Amino acid sequence: MAFIEARDLRYDYEQRDDDGKLIGCIPALKGLNFSVERGEFVAVIGHNGSGKSTLARLINALAVPTGGSLIVNDIDVSDEKLVWELRKSVGMVFQNPDNQIIAGIVEEDVAFGPENLGVPSEEIISRVKRALEIVGMTKYARRSPGRLSGGQKQRVAIAGALAMMPQCIILDEATAMLDPIGRREVMEVVSRLNSDEQMTVLLITHYMEEAAMAGRVIVMDDGNIVLDGTPAEVFAHDEELAACGLELPQAAMLAKKIRDAGLPVSRDVVSTRQLVDEIVRIKNGNRA
Repeated sequence: MAFIEARDLRYDYEQRDDDGKLIGCIPALKGLNFSVERGEFVAVIGHNGSGKSTLARLINALAVPTGGSLIVNDIDVSDEKLVWELRKSVGMVFQNPDNQIIAGIVEEDVAFGPENLGVPSEEIISRVKRALEIVGMTKYARRSPGRLSGGQKQRVAIAGALAMMPQCIILDEATAMLDPIGRREVMEVVSRLNSDEQMTVLLITHYMEEAAMAGRVIVMDDGNIVLDGTPAEVFAHDEELAACGLELPQAAMLAKKIRDAGLPVSRDVVSTRQLVDEIVRIKNGNRA
């Protein structure tokens, strides 16, 4: 069975008056059907209000569906008795790392989650060391988080999630507040988690270049899934993306302009590296 399985998944935000009386509902998710296999790297993109962050909250049981079903790691997210069991298998990293870091020393912050689970001290030490190694923050273990850059703080937040030993990690706009260097640092870590640790990754983002790094892209608009496929398949639908308020990644946009100019650039190009390789291939072919 898939790690995440959604069937006719719906969620409504309640509207209440000043007395707390329910006066209406705003649908945020309108009957989603999709699955995510173990070990997949899936990017979920969409404009503000499309429902992508609501979906992330449901997967980690921070909210309960108002209709349909959502099964995560064989656990129904609506089962209140299994919420903590579910959260052991799904780590969450949010937009602002300052809101997740609570300790005055990096390694103490990473240890916070396992300590709350009652993990034995020796195992906590091992988990913290491993998590910091994975995100490349070992040499900062005894440093105050306040002295770190934004990208470094977010890597500490990811390490804190990893110390819980989840099978899946969700990043909800985790690079939105970072500069380009910080975004690159975080995305390098995320890519390694998927490729080296075989961790299931769900990346909620509005950066198309980040989405292009995933193995699969889901496009949401107004609470619905409108596109779902590989980055090359999804970014081939530039008109549909534009209708959702989204643009192509810069590399894919440039590749399209080069094709329009008459050069045979592959339609599978979605990243800068792929574009460079394609231009080299065309140049070498012309020499031949």
